[in-house]
Amino acid sequence: MESFASSTGAAVVEDLVRAIRDNAASLSDIDGAIGDGDHGINMSKGFTLCAERLAGTQYDLATGLSTLGTLLLTEIGGAMGPLYGTFFREMAKPAKGQERIDGPLFQTMLQRATDAVVVLGGAHLGDKTLLDTLAPALEALKAALAAGTSFTEALAAMGEAAERGKESTRDMIAKMGRASRLGERSRGVLDAGAASCALILRSMERSFRKLLA
Repeated sequence: MESFASSTGAAVVEDLVRAIRDNAASLSDIDGAIGDGDHGINMSKGFTLCAERLAGTQYDLATGLSTLGTLLLTEIGGAMGPLYGTFFREMAKPAKGQERIDGPLFQTMLQRATDAVVVLGGAHLGDKTLLDTLAPALEALKAALAAGTSFTEALAAMGEAAERGKESTRDMIAKMGRASRLGERSRGVLDAGAASCALILRSMERSFRKLLA
């Protein structure tokens, strides 16, 4: 069964930091269409703090994700800080103490993270939130693994579903948060949380596939 060493997880976190920092301006532009316009700025702040906290240390995947989650939860505020903070902290828990990361374990990690986001945020599919990226990505991963595909192929399915989920928010009316006050005027643009979630999942897909190669 395909797997990679959890001890190599620093590369995953470093790639996540890079993905968010490189796309901070575009995330804020997306957010500015129907929100405060600070999503990319706040996300970049939290991910940069994580990079600074972990710099020069050796850490495994669980430690990296847990540290990222804690800093997002405590340092960036707003709606996304608690949501992504909880997401990464919960994702880290099943990986703690595990020497290797394989498909079934990652499914458990992503399921736990998704469940926590649902409980905390209270959003449903179609509400124009990060869940519209996250839920279909999880389902694609689960379906691929259940069908007996490789971890690499399941990751590709997850990434493609995340991208489709993100794009689906363009035609939705926001039902959560500040953007919900715009009603029909929120239609026609992407949701910033869905966009950042797609960046995160695509980054993890690429990182994991490199480690599996």
